[in-house]
Amino acid sequence: MADMKNQVKTGIDNAADRAKTATDKAGDTAGNVVDRVKDGASHLMDRAGDFAGQARDKVSDYAGQARDKVSDWAGDAGDMARQAYDATADRMGDFGKEVTTLIRNHPLPAVLIGFGVGLLLGRSAKII
Repeated sequence: MADMKNQVKTGIDNAADRAKTATDKAGDTAGNVVDRVKDGASHLMDRAGDFAGQARDKVSDYAGQARDKVSDWAGDAGDMARQAYDATADRMGDFGKEVTTLIRNHPLPAVLIGFGVGLLLGRSAKII
């Protein structure tokens, strides 16, 4: 009977050892899986951070290019406006000189034309 008792005890001890070994293996495997998942997640987070940084840099570059382009266009528009103003001022100056010369050469007709234009403007203002 003692033999049977020892055999049962040995069988239980062996089963317990096997269960402990299997539990240890499962724990190690689970630990390895967790470590791999952590490493993969860390790697993914690093890559996501890199992509976000690259996107930020690209957006910053595009914004800078847009700012430069708008600045160039504004400068061009200012130059064109300045040129138009200068051309108009030159033409008006020339026109003023021509009118002055005409009035000096023909003073009496100029006064009569001015008087007639004044009468027409006064008459039209009175109607309105």
